[in-house]
Amino acid sequence: MLSDYLPVFLMAGVVTLLGLFILKISSLLRPANPYPAKNQPYECGVDPVGDASVGQVKIHYFVIAIAFIIFDVETLYLFPWAVVLTDIGLFGYIEMFVFIFLLLVGFIYAWATGALEWQI
Repeated sequence: MLSDYLPVFLMAGVVTLLGLFILKISSLLRPANPYPAKNQPYECGVDPVGDASVGQVKIHYFVIAIAFIIFDVETLYLFPWAVVLTDIGLFGYIEMFVFIFLLLVGFIYAWATGALEWQI
């Protein structure tokens, strides 16, 4: 029974070793010249202001990322649903519209609260 999983373990081992090998080679070949401007935090073209520990962190980028992931998950569910649409019948059809409606309500809420406004 364990021998059935041997190809999976071998593939995982090869991928792990290959990843470690690539990281080691890149660390040997890359230039190493750190300087203060290069080591400064940088996020989407906005220079950091103040210290992150006092709460001056702009979360707008994270809100956009979360909204993107939500719509990515929607797409993740829409493709399999479209493939088996004829098998799931009317109940599955209505259920997907309820799912899309709930996501639409979330999108409208994010839009109304200004989460999608791009302000610097």
